[in-house]
Amino acid sequence: MLSLRQQQKLEQKLSPQQIQYQKLLQLNTLGLEQRIKTELELNPFLEGELELREDDDREQPEEVAAGSDDEGDDSESGSDADNEFDISDYMNDEDYFDDPAIYKQPQTEEDRLQPFAPAKESLSEHLLNQLYLLNISEELTILGEEIIGNLDDDGYLKQDLDTLLSGLELLHHITVDPKQADALLKKIQTFDPVGIASRSLQECLLVQIQNMSFDPYYSFLAEKMLTDYFEDFSHKRYDMLMQKMQLREETLKTLLELITHLNPKPGEGDIDYSELNQITPDFIIEKDGTDFHIILNDRSLPTITINRTYLEMLQKNKGKKKLQTTEKNTYLFLKEKFESAKWFIACIEQRRNTMLKVMRSILERQWEFFDHGPRFLRPMIYKDIADEIMMDISTISRVVSGKFVQSPQGIHELKYFFSEGLSTDSGEEIANKQIKEIIKELIENENKRHPLSDDKIGSILNKQGIHIARRTVAKYREAMKLPVARLRKSL
Repeated sequence: MLSLRQQQKLEQKLSPQQIQYQKLLQLNTLGLEQRIKTELELNPFLEGELELREDDDREQPEEVAAGSDDEGDDSESGSDADNEFDISDYMNDEDYFDDPAIYKQPQTEEDRLQPFAPAKESLSEHLLNQLYLLNISEELTILGEEIIGNLDDDGYLKQDLDTLLSGLELLHHITVDPKQADALLKKIQTFDPVGIASRSLQECLLVQIQNMSFDPYYSFLAEKMLTDYFEDFSHKRYDMLMQKMQLREETLKTLLELITHLNPKPGEGDIDYSELNQITPDFIIEKDGTDFHIILNDRSLPTITINRTYLEMLQKNKGKKKLQTTEKNTYLFLKEKFESAKWFIACIEQRRNTMLKVMRSILERQWEFFDHGPRFLRPMIYKDIADEIMMDISTISRVVSGKFVQSPQGIHELKYFFSEGLSTDSGEEIANKQIKEIIKELIENENKRHPLSDDKIGSILNKQGIHIARRTVAKYREAMKLPVARLRKSL
């Protein structure tokens, strides 16, 4: 039997303004710039000055000295989302009527110059231009385009040539003789860079040996080694190579030096325009004597102001009691857009303050890293920062995600500074990334004739008071893309 009853309960829900703030907080500098431009197009109340110019009345770029006492700015009323973003009393309408230019980005003289990145030719275009210079039939040209189009990131042709020929016959009704196809592939492999479109590492190295200028005697020996003894070469069985090829150690060293100077990945970093994928840091940390200063890298963002024309139109109709239908609709529209513009500007300012608080807290905890380098990185988790600045862990995660900082130690993602730690015999905790740096340093300084095994590295770390298992050493070594001891061996 159906029944109706009333139930009263409490729920926590985020307001639209809080949701907007969280979305803006997650964006990096470039993403925020696009978001501001989109909002400028949608909201007539917002006005942006896209050209960078110098204004005497603009405030200077905000710099925060690490270790400074800014408790008044860092205090928060709570740790949940409502307490983090209580912006209802942040500003009122009168603030906008008095000064419509609310959010302005500080600019300096050096920001006036904005050089454009030069146009760059991708590797695919470079190879196609060389293909079109060949005096070949249209069918072979189409096959060449298919070959170039199927290269992977390293420049290798992983697709079988017979499969490409079958695809041409099925889709384009083009039949190419396998011998002609193989000859075309070998011709493409001689394009710049030499060795492109090879089907294996062995073929790639052989093509470079055969088509580049080296000493004829050593070229002959290198080709013979790569053809007949490639497995021994790839596994660094140097004693067996000297025995099978009847070589002296000095001759083998020369051959190995010749081969190791070849390019094993002729297409690496070019096909997918990776040279255009540049990182724009969201923070810049500069050292001034013994202090560090944090600068939020937002000077390239458009300057946001409130459009005075629409503001006067809204103010004009604000006190009227009797309005016509058209005037009433206009007033409601302007009021809605004005509220939206006000919240958007306030969210950007709140985002700026939150990001600076998080970066300041990271700097204070990782002071030794920024001063001395990765060996001094301390264990740190999101909860440490959240407890210190009295915010939720999810807020810290949003600030850290996809953000980068430029410092005297280089450019690092903010996530880099967060890692678990291991306890040492002295009772101190050491970060996982610091252990990786120690392993990397041990491998760099090892005897290359007798490289250190993972078990030996683990024993060395245990003697230093860092208790770590062999499999953990192997995991860290693989994460740094360092080969096993056998492949690090050299004469």
